[in-house]
Amino acid sequence: MRRSFPFALLVSLCCVLPAAAQEVTSTGDYLARMDADRDGRVSLSEYQDWLSYAFDAMDANRDGVLDASEQPASGRGARAPLTREQHRKTLAERFARQDRNHDGFLDARELASPPQ
Repeated sequence: MRRSFPFALLVSLCCVLPAAAQEVTSTGDYLARMDADRDGRVSLSEYQDWLSYAFDAMDANRDGVLDASEQPASGRGARAPLTREQHRKTLAERFARQDRNHDGFLDARELASPPQ
């Protein structure tokens, strides 16, 4: 199965989330931290903003692009550059797969379910 966003990079991005994100202990807690406007659900922009912490942490020169030197080694050679726009597009695709009822938001149940 070909993925548009390297799975190893996604895992690496998740590993550099800020401590506040790593202290989440339940789905409700995770939803509360992602839910910036406190409406009880997570919008696409809230989802992308929250999951972009890792991208921002890895983007050492703050140019909006993760070049090979800013990405974790994969054992498969240098990775292609990844722009913030590409990263957010990938997150939008994942959000759409998790939004089971297609209402444009993730509730706690959808947030806890892995993307299909």
